[in-house]
Amino acid sequence: MTVKNNYKECLTNLACSIRKYFDLEYKHNTIDYIDKILTENKPKNVVTILCDGMGSNIIDRVLEPDSFLIKHRLKPITTVFPATTVAATTSMMTGLNPVETGMLGWDMYYKDIDKTITTFLNSAKEDEEHKVLPEAREYNKKHMITKSIMEEINEKGIDTGYILFPFGTDPYNDIDDMYNKIESLCNNPGKKYIYAYDTEPDHTMHELGCDTDEVKEIIKNINKKVEELSHKLKDTIIFVVADHGHKNVKNIMLKDYPDIVECLERNTSLEPRAVNFFIKDNKKEEFPEIFNKHFKDDFDLYTKKDVINSKLFGTGAENEVFRDILGDYLAIAKTNKTLLYTGSEILKSQHAGYTDDEVLVPLIIINTDEI
Repeated sequence: MTVKNNYKECLTNLACSIRKYFDLEYKHNTIDYIDKILTENKPKNVVTILCDGMGSNIIDRVLEPDSFLIKHRLKPITTVFPATTVAATTSMMTGLNPVETGMLGWDMYYKDIDKTITTFLNSAKEDEEHKVLPEAREYNKKHMITKSIMEEINEKGIDTGYILFPFGTDPYNDIDDMYNKIESLCNNPGKKYIYAYDTEPDHTMHELGCDTDEVKEIIKNINKKVEELSHKLKDTIIFVVADHGHKNVKNIMLKDYPDIVECLERNTSLEPRAVNFFIKDNKKEEFPEIFNKHFKDDFDLYTKKDVINSKLFGTGAENEVFRDILGDYLAIAKTNKTLLYTGSEILKSQHAGYTDDEVLVPLIIINTDEI
């Protein structure tokens, strides 16, 4: 298996450089050029703005070469595997790889309760009403490692960490409010780290496709907002990144392939473009032949052993439930196809496959004292 993710220079490593700057322990290598920027400038404020789904390739298609974000993009780097929000934002917030956090995908099999759960919602994948299951929430708390850099900074008590989300405790109201809150916090005294999460352009891409006029306007507005913010701030380093990119897709319904369905022990999991299969004992040997008969042109199929040995989900100490979450086989998309099964959403654009459009994210760095 060829692993495209560069686990020496990905979102995890950027997070480790931020951990280093705030004198926190880190478990993976930092990025030397990021360390240099932070060490030489010693900014009062470090800000990460993560724009969900805003992959490096799509901003090249949307923005002019002299636009603010393109001019300040140092380079594209890779996200973690899979290229999806659950895995990547957790790595960016913790400085740990998915193999360590246990946060592997949108839907995961929770062995303790024998259910396939939509991870962030704590509900069964097949439940259209997304009813929260207390046992799923407890499983998450017990096994997943999600303690953020911001929490650790605050526990240390020397500097301050802030999280800006459009949901949860003290959410921002809209995108203007998010940028206003960043500006306000940066003007407060003391060294601080601010992590701000924007649901766009991912939300609109899923609904409308990743190259629509609506998406282009959203990305152009992000470019405008970041530029305006940067000119208002001093003594600040701003990182603008994405958790993954996007790709317009053609959806395949697994229910239309009864020979595949007959092999399944339970619901599919992880992602429609990184599909986890748990296979009945009496079907394990023949499943690869059946799968490849239908899908070999669009997906590469790997065994659980392949996945573990390749370090596909990154290096580090395996989370205690990592192997329980993995199925017997993992199919990774290499074209524009998805594989949908019970509870999967029908969307126009997706991610988590292994194309450059999904894997490459922009590393944008703005020193507000140099613009």
